Amino acid sequence: DAFVDYWVNGNLLTKDVATQIYTVLKQPYLKYLVQDDFKPLLQELLATHPGLEFLQSTPEFQERYAETVIYRIYYYINRSGTGHLTLRELKRGNLIDAMLHCDEEEDINKVLRYFSYEHFYVIYCKFWELDTDHDFLIDKENLIRYGNHALTYRIVDRIFSQVPRKFTSKVEGKMGYEDFVYFILAEEDKSSEPSLEYWFKCIDLDGNGVLTRNEMQFFYEEQLHRMECMAQEPVLFEDILCQMIDMIKPQDESYIMLRDLKGSKLSGSVFNILFNLNKFMAFETRDPFLIRQERENPTLTEWDRFAHREYIRLSMEDDVEDASNGSAEVWDESLEAPF
Repeated sequence: DAFVDYWVNGNLLTKDVATQIYTVLKQPYLKYLVQDDFKPLLQELLATHPGLEFLQSTPEFQERYAETVIYRIYYYINRSGTGHLTLRELKRGNLIDAMLHCDEEEDINKVLRYFSYEHFYVIYCKFWELDTDHDFLIDKENLIRYGNHALTYRIVDRIFSQVPRKFTSKVEGKMGYEDFVYFILAEEDKSSEPSLEYWFKCIDLDGNGVLTRNEMQFFYEEQLHRMECMAQEPVLFEDILCQMIDMIKPQDESYIMLRDLKGSKLSGSVFNILFNLNKFMAFETRDPFLIRQERENPTLTEWDRFAHREYIRLSMEDDVEDASNGSAEVWDESLEAPF
């Protein structure tokens, strides 16, 4: 039986699906869903979906996959950020559509929202690459290496000050896997609302709800310094500020508010200008390959494109490694031992 039917107990759908699934999953004494409430749903999916059968011999990967899906659901749908998912949030989000899509689609990787195995694989491998001592935690120095040293120290400091989001790791100065999932989703798709909110909090140093010229300059200074070190032609802050104001067209030109960013298609580029040198450079040169990709597939999000590119890259690395090890076991060398 399809796993959505399973969750509505084979009842005829008298109420809407969201309400029924909410009622079935929820603990009786609570008025919201917590992450653990989704575990049985993921166990059912892992047990029945043809696209996930190959994981049945690796229960630890089943567990990691399930966790990652749940974190992604909460990142996008639990807009209050409390970890308490309300019925209203569930109805407003696109989870039910994604679940119905899972039912109809044998290739789990075509279910781009939440459930794609490839997306999980990319997130997990990225974490594993950074977590050099494999204690399932990463520190500032690990995160600085992310994306080929793309980020500035100043922005990494802000992430570790836990301003955009409190860490769930409970270990001083360390980010856990869940914290990393939130970070990577925010970093690789800066057009989504959760991402805009995440980075806005980082740049808003005094937490007063507006980004001032001084705050933006504070972050940009490090980018400028890095450009000079790389013998790049530096772009002065004055020029960059004009460019950002042109891109966002805020209501008041002396500062930028969150709603200004949410109203602009170019907001992600503003954040890249301020703290991601690699993406800033790509934006400045308007990489024609990326522009063509976007035109060919306008329905894909930045996240979908990133995950697809990275999955191909990781698969190629695995193939090379397998050939040199004379081993066809996917998990053999590259991903052994996180458990």
